[in-house]
Amino acid sequence: MRVVRLLRLRAALTLLGEVPRRPASRGVPGSRRTQKGSGARWEKEKHENGVKWRQLEHKGPYFAPPYEPLPDGVRFFYDGKPVRLSVAAEEVATFYGRMLDHEYTTKEVFRKNFFNDWRKEMAVEEREVIKSLDKCDFTEIHRYFVDKAAARKVLSREEKQKLKEEAEKLQQEFGYCILDGHQEKIGNFKIEPPGLFRGRGNHPKMGMLKRRIMPEDVVINCSRDSKIPEPPAGHQWKEVRSDNTVTWLAAWTESVQNSIKYIMLNPCSKLKGETAWQKFETARRLRGFVDEIRSQYRADWKSREMKTRQRAVALYFIDKLALRAGNEKEDGEAADTVGCCSLRVEHVQLHPEADGCQHVVEFDFLGKDCIRYYNRVPVEKPVYKNLQLFMENKDPRDDLFDRLTTISLNKHLQELMDGLTAKVFRTYNASITLQEQLRALTRAEDSIAAKILSYNRANRVVAILCNHQRATPSMFEKSMQNLQTKIQAKKEQVAEARAELRRARAEHKAQGDGKSRSVLEKKRRLLEKLQEQLAQLSVQATDKEENKQVALGTSKLNYLDPRISIAWCRRFRVPVEKIYSKTQRERFAWALAMAGEDFEF
Repeated sequence: MRVVRLLRLRAALTLLGEVPRRPASRGVPGSRRTQKGSGARWEKEKHENGVKWRQLEHKGPYFAPPYEPLPDGVRFFYDGKPVRLSVAAEEVATFYGRMLDHEYTTKEVFRKNFFNDWRKEMAVEEREVIKSLDKCDFTEIHRYFVDKAAARKVLSREEKQKLKEEAEKLQQEFGYCILDGHQEKIGNFKIEPPGLFRGRGNHPKMGMLKRRIMPEDVVINCSRDSKIPEPPAGHQWKEVRSDNTVTWLAAWTESVQNSIKYIMLNPCSKLKGETAWQKFETARRLRGFVDEIRSQYRADWKSREMKTRQRAVALYFIDKLALRAGNEKEDGEAADTVGCCSLRVEHVQLHPEADGCQHVVEFDFLGKDCIRYYNRVPVEKPVYKNLQLFMENKDPRDDLFDRLTTISLNKHLQELMDGLTAKVFRTYNASITLQEQLRALTRAEDSIAAKILSYNRANRVVAILCNHQRATPSMFEKSMQNLQTKIQAKKEQVAEARAELRRARAEHKAQGDGKSRSVLEKKRRLLEKLQEQLAQLSVQATDKEENKQVALGTSKLNYLDPRISIAWCRRFRVPVEKIYSKTQRERFAWALAMAGEDFEF
């Protein structure tokens, strides 16, 4: 086993850019000895002074094609009369027309924001005519795009092949860069086309116009000695810089939330693999500090300083509930989303007793991406008493932790452990929870399908901890009906196969010859096969029902150390492709090379 581990580690370091001169030291997972043996040397070599690369050359981003006006036969109506729109107004109208059958266009906030932004794109004479969205008729525009989508589905093989070749040509031209002498794949080289902002949850900016990004909006990042990408004809870049302390290739500010968007390397690139490995190693290192940190914040619950008490209670919530710290933002900058540090009194209710438990805290607030966080959780008595103190003589809109900021909390976390942040706590608790759940739920004698169900259940516990929710898919009911139909049909096949087996057994008992024995074995194997298929379908239905409102992918790709899942697969003989897709396996190539079946987070 030791030889296998060393070979895997050597392969991983080769993948990430360094072959060790001697085998890494063995040690307790997460210990300092293990950290030095597994990667500290090439971390120093690769990231000295914050340098990420020495050479970076690329072609820049690919911009969305210009707008093509609608054919003359496709009309927009206002108050029952056709209205000829200017090109700018027509383009924005098509964004709404495409979505006419979507739930978003029934939401008042979406409609109001769209109409406000649309009127800004109209000519003066258009604004004088179009004054109410209720009188607008986008039916022909919607039908036009539905027909276009249907036409794409029935393209000939030759036409599909031509489109595929065009996409591959774009990929070859814009989809790769040269990083330190090696060709690396770029994540998404296409700048998002203009459209309507949707957001998640009940975002207050849904429906607002995402404006077209032009070269004049884009900052290019490349090495000084490289060939600078050529902007589209007649345009120029906003700026060209050479910042080798960052890994993005191009950046711009989007118009709705004023957030910066980036073109980055593909997750399967060497540099991204290094970054991911370091992220999970930092979370893994927390295991050696977490007991001391927990003892300290418990002691701080009794501190004479209100600031220290608030910080200790906030850290307890970040640790136990995986709450985000909550980034500070200017008033009116975005939706009324909060994190732990920015909770207000109105977001928390205290219950001396509820659900059969004492000292229950009820949380109800909008978290990241306007996803509601609702939880009723029993807490330790000192935490409950402190919350009563923090809420005393405060209005509902007052800050719960009025002596605490995200900056001061992060500074304290850095003092507790180098590199420690609220997100590291979140990653640590997510990963350790997955590992513990897999131990509790997985049985070696189970079928592959049952083991995958156990894995998804373990993943769901993490997703719930991290509040990774989703709306029930629009096609869920139909999909479940189809699955139940398959299950019923399979049950009938099993019943028929069981009856045939009984008849074959009776015939063999009566005849006792080789032919009847052969028929009996054939019927037995058929029944076993059908029973296995029925079990798989039943497990699939259970899995689908349990996960209809939980987003498993977010935690699996961002918060769970992939080595835990890979080790589990190898320990219980589950094919890794049952857990990770081809793209995900490429993303976690470093983990596939490193993790043996005995890996411990």
